[in-house]
Amino acid sequence: MSTLLWIIAAVLLVAGYVGLVIPALPGIVLIFAGFVAAAWAEEFAYVGLVPLTLLGLLALAAYFFDAAAGVVGAQRFGAGRSGLTGAAIGTFVGMFFGIPGIIAGPFLGAVTGELLARRGFRDAGFAGLGAWLGLAAGAAVKIAIAFAMAGVFLFARFL
Repeated sequence: MSTLLWIIAAVLLVAGYVGLVIPALPGIVLIFAGFVAAAWAEEFAYVGLVPLTLLGLLALAAYFFDAAAGVVGAQRFGAGRSGLTGAAIGTFVGMFFGIPGIIAGPFLGAVTGELLARRGFRDAGFAGLGAWLGLAAGAAVKIAIAFAMAGVFLFARFL
């Protein structure tokens, strides 16, 4: 049974780290599940409730930060309510179009929202740029948290 759990853990962890850059996979969730499977493979002898709770909190933080980053970026660059709504809708719709959609969705959504609110092209462009920069910052933080999760697991397991 433990061999099967180790195989499951490895597959989940590899898929999770790949999912950090491929939007079709829920990377952080898969990474957390992989660490839980690895702890379970050793019957939670080394990695118990406290490290797993910390890993879960880190996974939640990464998930919510990543989801909100594009909207916050647009707001920082002066987007109004319409631009923020557009960035959120663009982020959601973009997920269905793979990497190009993930990259362009928040930008196009913020720009469209600002233009529909009758703001100028310059303001709309800044809102779109802010949404895109927020998305990039969210991805960077998500990757950093994923590697911090690996550090927490390894620390709990080996020290």
